[in-house]
Amino acid sequence: MAWHSITLELDSAQAETLSEALLDAGADSVALDPAGSQMRISVLANAAADPATLIASAAAAAGLAPPAFAVAALEDEDWVRRSQSQFGPIQVAERLWIVPSWHTPPDPAALVVRLDPGLAFGTGSHVSTRLVLRYLEKNLQAGERVLDYGCGSGILAIVAGKLGAGEIAATDIDPQALETTSVNASHNGVVLNVALPESLPPGTFDLILANILAGPLITLEPVFAARTHAGGRILLSGILESQAAEVAAAYARDFNATILAIEEGWALVGGARR
Repeated sequence: MAWHSITLELDSAQAETLSEALLDAGADSVALDPAGSQMRISVLANAAADPATLIASAAAAAGLAPPAFAVAALEDEDWVRRSQSQFGPIQVAERLWIVPSWHTPPDPAALVVRLDPGLAFGTGSHVSTRLVLRYLEKNLQAGERVLDYGCGSGILAIVAGKLGAGEIAATDIDPQALETTSVNASHNGVVLNVALPESLPPGTFDLILANILAGPLITLEPVFAARTHAGGRILLSGILESQAAEVAAAYARDFNATILAIEEGWALVGGARR
């Protein structure tokens, strides 16, 4: 089986935004690497996909003009070798590492999550994911009941389990994401209740995690308010810095929502249920 290797360069903020849109548009893998003053985006896509259509669709979704790009063909063996050479262990918090299956953990004392890149569900490398993971490392309380809404790869739920959470539910509207989350949780020895939103277990949660996008997060406020008990918390990511105040304001009617952190143009919003 052959693959398209697509390469393009943008400034850092545009590259981050387009990388997410490329995954949503059907890219099989996206990697970001510094390239002087810009960021290089390396995309792998099935040979059946049309690169121009993929780039144009992602750019439109990201609100960008279609950028210039280069395309090369790769066979399976080349794809595997290139993928594994691009992705190594990632330190996402003080003692938390995301480690692909073909690597040895760099620190025997580290808290390790085994997660292979490749699918469009997140591996911890994106700033929006790191913001959540760093907060969890410092603030998650043992035994808390946690909901990961829009779980993707399951990384947030898995890390919550590694950090001592109690009952953990993970949900997504994409059945493939649910399957990926279940497999990743099993590989990491973490027990999750993985289900579509309408099939989630009843009751409220101590902590709701959601790394999605600002628009859906605003829409989900009533859902999260109903699922969080008084004193319970929300932790929202996938939000551009320019959108953070709007998201916090949308949650202010039910939560003491504030901007908790900002990094590289991305924001983390959270607060307790009143």
